[in-house]
Amino acid sequence: MRTLPEDHGRVRHGPPAPAPGLPVLPELAALFAAAAPRTDPEPPGGSRALREAAAAHWLRQGLDADPRHVVAAPGAPQLLFALMAAAEGDVLLPRPCPAWWAPQARLLGSVHDRARAAYHVPTPAECGGVPDPYALLETVRRVRVEGGDPRLLVLSVPDDPTATVAPPEVVHQVCEAALAEGLYVVSDETWRDTVHRAAPHQRDRLAHHPAPHPREPVFVGPAEMFPDHVTVLTDLAGAYLPTAWPAAVARLPDTAHGESWRARALDVLAALGSGVAAPVAEVAAYALGDPGPVVARARAAAALHARVQGAVHRAVLAAGALSRPPTAGRHLYVDLDPLRAGLAARGVTDAMELEDHLTDRLGSTVPGGHRFGDPLGALRVRLSTAPLLGTTRQQRMESLVAQDPLELPHVESTVNELGAALAELG
Repeated sequence: MRTLPEDHGRVRHGPPAPAPGLPVLPELAALFAAAAPRTDPEPPGGSRALREAAAAHWLRQGLDADPRHVVAAPGAPQLLFALMAAAEGDVLLPRPCPAWWAPQARLLGSVHDRARAAYHVPTPAECGGVPDPYALLETVRRVRVEGGDPRLLVLSVPDDPTATVAPPEVVHQVCEAALAEGLYVVSDETWRDTVHRAAPHQRDRLAHHPAPHPREPVFVGPAEMFPDHVTVLTDLAGAYLPTAWPAAVARLPDTAHGESWRARALDVLAALGSGVAAPVAEVAAYALGDPGPVVARARAAAALHARVQGAVHRAVLAAGALSRPPTAGRHLYVDLDPLRAGLAARGVTDAMELEDHLTDRLGSTVPGGHRFGDPLGALRVRLSTAPLLGTTRQQRMESLVAQDPLELPHVESTVNELGAALAELG
């Protein structure tokens, strides 16, 4: 049975963002509760305190930022929508890409005087999140020949859904190609602080054993290469806040165009009444200050998901399916095309049917690749690691603090169940 949405307009609902699957950090919960009595709303674009915290956060990461060029919104979808609306023109996206990107452009196309379109560009073999630079150039040429007006490229170096980190040289080539064609770039860096970090003993081994041994992924953002042409967007639900407390920030270029772009984006947010909830803004400003408890939780969560992702990746390969090795995030992007014959015998012939089958089999949402811009006929899904960490708060905390979470009975059983569900598809 196909999961067709009911009573929806032209913009279809996609899967929710990958949740951390972990309890709220006590320090954040206490701060949220203390700020709950606030009655004064946050202004559209964020208060000065929130914008200063975001700018200081980027400065500590090595990216020049000024509060005057920062804008905040109650979640990444609202913020990206405002940036797209302010930029005008058509949008270019990698294929696959986060499920919520394309709906923003489609929604603009349904309300704008001129149809706004989103064009997907294939990603290179080694990573997701960024388009292949040659495919990008060809797509821009084709769109212009057909009367389109490409203005904006949205990409993500640490990527959802593929859970990969694009190599710096690929990022540089893609951005060079985009800027040569007059495109502005929005870099979604939501998953920056979920990039896998090697343990100290692993770093020692990697330092003494060069290729072919795998190396810790290196993140270099487009804005570090081209600060005057790249806008950085970060959804704090990536590594800092619960998904139920939506807040996102963006750093625009310190140029005349960036200033104008931010002003137009603020107009959109103001018209929509999109202000960050006051208690969430207080917690977001605290988290962006990189306090010890928040940094420690982010690193522990990244290490936990990395360990579980590794086990799931091994199960995927053992079943005969394909997946890039995960190096960030909380999920894997899996290609089940090698199992097409076995799936067809079960009545599964496209991504929507595959989504229904695995969601029913595993008891948790397994979105198909069609949600992320891939063709419906491609048998691809995104597998999340959050449901594997336990069903209770106690089990999830045990997973977080365990020396090896894969040895915990509740994690071992769910990983084995996932592996069995994949193996039976062959």
